[in-house]
Parts: sequence; structure tokens; C-alpha cells
Amino acid sequence: MSERLVASLIIEQLEKAGVQHCYGVVGDTLNYITDEMSRSSIKWLHVRHEEVAGFAAGAEALMTDRLTACAGSCGPGGLHFINGLFESHRNRAPVILLASQISSELLGNDFPQEVDFLSVYQSCSVFCEQILTADQAPAVIRRACQAALNQRGVAVVVVPVDISKAKTRAVTQTIWQPQPQLTPNPHELQTIASLLNKGKRVTFYAGAGCEGAHDELVALAEKLKAPIVNTSRGKDFIEYDNPYSVGMTGIFGCEAGFEAIKQCDVLLLLGADFAWSQFYPDNATIIQIDQYATHLGRRHPIAFGAVGRVTDTLTALLPLIDTHDDVRFFQQIAKVRDQSVKRRHKEEQRATGHPIHPQYLVSLLNQHAAKDAFFTADGGSAMVWLLRHIDSLGTRRTLASLLHGTMANAMPQAIGLQVAFPERQVIALCGDGGLSMLLGDLFTLVQEELPVKLVVINNGSLNFVELEQKVEGLLDHYTKLKNDNFAKVAGAVGLYSQKVVEAETLEEAMARFLAHPGPALLDVHTHPNELVMPPEISLTQVADTALYATKALFHGRLADVASFVGSEISQKLGK
Repeated sequence: MSERLVASLIIEQLEKAGVQHCYGVVGDTLNYITDEMSRSSIKWLHVRHEEVAGFAAGAEALMTDRLTACAGSCGPGGLHFINGLFESHRNRAPVILLASQISSELLGNDFPQEVDFLSVYQSCSVFCEQILTADQAPAVIRRACQAALNQRGVAVVVVPVDISKAKTRAVTQTIWQPQPQLTPNPHELQTIASLLNKGKRVTFYAGAGCEGAHDELVALAEKLKAPIVNTSRGKDFIEYDNPYSVGMTGIFGCEAGFEAIKQCDVLLLLGADFAWSQFYPDNATIIQIDQYATHLGRRHPIAFGAVGRVTDTLTALLPLIDTHDDVRFFQQIAKVRDQSVKRRHKEEQRATGHPIHPQYLVSLLNQHAAKDAFFTADGGSAMVWLLRHIDSLGTRRTLASLLHGTMANAMPQAIGLQVAFPERQVIALCGDGGLSMLLGDLFTLVQEELPVKLVVINNGSLNFVELEQKVEGLLDHYTKLKNDNFAKVAGAVGLYSQKVVEAETLEEAMARFLAHPGPALLDVHTHPNELVMPPEISLTQVADTALYATKALFHGRLADVASFVGSEISQKLGK
């Protein structure tokens, strides 16, 4: 058997694992790997910042359920991936990072650009190993691929440059990704059914683990006349074509979702790992079904927990459930839901004036975007408007940083989605603070000819932080941003771009923007005092907001107070 370069075997093993794209920035210690990749079926996507590569690879991996690669050079190049890979890992996206390293004989001597990648990436990966010899390289890569695919997360392989250019007689192997059926045992199913059958006011709280279980979920809700509350990550799989859907709870949610959980006597958690315990019921029997045993009871005490994939478990559970005839609880929650929907529509109809209300902006996107569009959103207020005002339809997908909570994710994730789905429309809702952080990768959209559509919610501030400060009774410090014209920046780079400041011109501008065949940016100047209010407003929030207004007056900020008092914030807090 002839010898081959380790770099060649690495690329072959990635191909066998189904990798189609690799995102990164080239560099000296990576050169043998990228040279071999140039002759392979794997396409290299040349980004301008490695953080973007981590985000983009994670978005592609999550939405395709396909292993996706990213790669970088030694030292600073490898470090730049960290935030994008933390995001990808928390999303359980199967990503592999090839972190090239200085030559093995130089390690441990504080050589220039030496970084201990193993200690850096250990906390955001399911696999993190360095290849120590040429002969073990294919086995390490195979284990990394299988870990990323089967444990759902990031795998990191550190490849010293001397190893990548060494030769070996080792060979690549098949990658296995089995799909076993996963259900609770018969006794556990009977226990769950008994608890549900005894319930008078049953509510389901459904999360991202309900992917693929829509029809079974609706069928079970029909039997139990149970309202279905969804987590933000479960939105795409639950809310469409669902008469029992009542929306989200939590700070991003609505009154119907909040009341459905607070008033139930039995709560069934399905693939949901919602972290904020104050939004769980005080006096209800809580049943939890999750694919991961470590999730059972970790957010709130439960009465019974079982391990199972939601689709498999509901299929087995349905025949054991009695049909309930009492619809009063669901009808009560449905009335609250209808009020929430009316309030949403009222917010979306504020189509005049300057600055523009972000709800109106996002409602136009919802109306004019393709029925199978992908939407991404930056952390902060952009994420909330996405969750509240974009309808998933069962054909759209939404992606925001809901577990990692980072800024600057929307554009990089949109890059990964557009690469993976070149025929579909991809729209990123970018905060002005978030987009500013990674502006350089506007060039990537042009260079890679990616027709991503960027909508900038330009409110001249780190808006979510500013509103947090105000509601806590603090003066808003260090949140202002001076970024009057993103459209000029984007135009200079080569994107179609337009700045919009008047609501009356927005719909026409939106239509032109979405119809443009290439990358485009719409810089929309929005109202800075639109508050993301939770479904329940506490007296403490009211008092603290009044305290902010008083402090601002004493500091001579009369215009700020006038704008704040005239906004929807004070109307909601004062109701």
C-alpha cells in the first residue's frame, strides 16, 4: 500500500463524512490542507474573519443536519473561531474545526503564535484532540466526525503542520450515523398517560426537540384539549397549521403562553429546556420528556421524567390517552391568544412617521418574503421582532442566538444558509451594533456572489442594553451608536443598498430590495424606544422605569424623557 500525505487523508475522511463546504481563512500552517482541499469535492468559502466561519458553518450544519467544516491557521487564526463555535456547539450543530498548529517539535517552548487549542476549545466541543502521529490521523478525524454527528456538537482536531505534510500508509474508514428509535419503556409510558388522563387543565410546553413531531403533537392536543406553548427555538416546528398553538412564554412571549402555563394543573414538557424558572407553574404536575437524560428536572422540579425522542414517544403515547370533552380551559386561553394576535396586528399597522416602528418593518418582511425564506436575527431586539412578527408557515426557518446570546451572528449565519441553500431566499435582521462588529464580511457576500439580504434595524444604539438599563431605573450609559448610513458603506463594498427613514416609503423600498438578484442591504432607521415587554409586568419594573425618567430629568435630558414617555414603553408599564 502506497504512502499518502496526511493532509490528503484528512480531506478524504471529511468527504466520507459528507462534508460539502469548509469556511475559513488560509494561512501558513494550513497550507497543505487547503492545497489538498482544492482538488477535492469540498468547496472552500473564503471569509474575512474566522468568527464568521464558525457562525456560517454552524448555520449550515444545523439546517442541513450535515457535518460542515471550518479551518484556520495557527495562533490568532485559530482563536478567532471561538465565539462562532460556542454558538454552533450550543445549537447542537455538527461542525468540525481543523485547527492547524505550529510544528510539533516547537510546541511547549512559547514559540511565536503558539496557542494551546485543546484547553481553549475543550468547553465548547464534544471532541477535542490533537493528532500526535501521522499514522493515527485518519482515526482521529473519523472519531471527530462521528462525535460531531452523533453527539451533536463541535469537534476540534488540532493538526500540527509537520503532521499534515507527513506521509502514512493508514487508510480512511466509513462514518456511521445510526438513527435508533428512542422511547420510554412501557411502564413509563403508562405512568405518563395516567398523569395526563387525570389532568383537568393540561398544557404542553414544546421546544426544539419537537422537530418532526408537529402532527403527533397536534393530535395529542386534540385528545386532551390542551393549549400548546412553544419555546423560541421550537417556533418553526409548532406554530404553523396548529389550532392549539397559543404562542411563547418568557420575556419574548405573550400573555396567552404565560397564562396557559401558569394556570395549568398538568404541564407536559416536550423537548424543551427553557432556563428561566420563574415562568414555570407554581402548583402543577410537571412531566418532562427529553432525548437527553441530563435535561430532566434541571430547570425546575418535575413529577416525572422519561428519556425519548418526541416523535417516537408521542406515537407510542397517543393510543394510551383518553379523549377529553371539556374544552373550557383551552377556550379561556384561546381568548387571550386572540387578544395577543389583535395587539400584534395593531403594532404592525403603525405605518407612518419617522423614525420607523420596527414592528411595521418586520411585518413588511413577513408579508413580502418568500414562503420558504430563511431568517436570521442578531441578539437583542432584532431577535425579538423576528420571533414575534415572522410567521414560520411550516416552510420557513428562523435562526437566532437563543442559547449563546451573542451579537453579530445574523449576517455570518445567513452566509452559511445561502451557501447551503443557494436557491432559497435568505434574510438577516441585523442590529446596528451587531453588524458593525463584522462589517468586513460584507466583502464575502460580494466575493462569493451570495444574494443574502441584510436588513439593518438602525436605532442608533445598543438598543436592548439601553432598554434594560432604563427598566432597571438606571441612566442609559455607553449605548449610543453614531452610524447614520450603513447604505453608503454597503454601496462602497458593492452591495445594492438603500437608506430608509420614512415609513411611507418603506414598503416600496422593501420590494426593490427583496427583488434585487444579488446581495443587498436595507438601512432602516427605527424608533429607539420600542420596548420588548414580558407578558407579565411587575410593579418593580414600573417603579424602576419611573426612576429612570426622574434621573434623566435631573441630568437635563428632557428630550429623552419626552420620547420615552410618549413611547409604547410607558403606555405598557403604566397600564
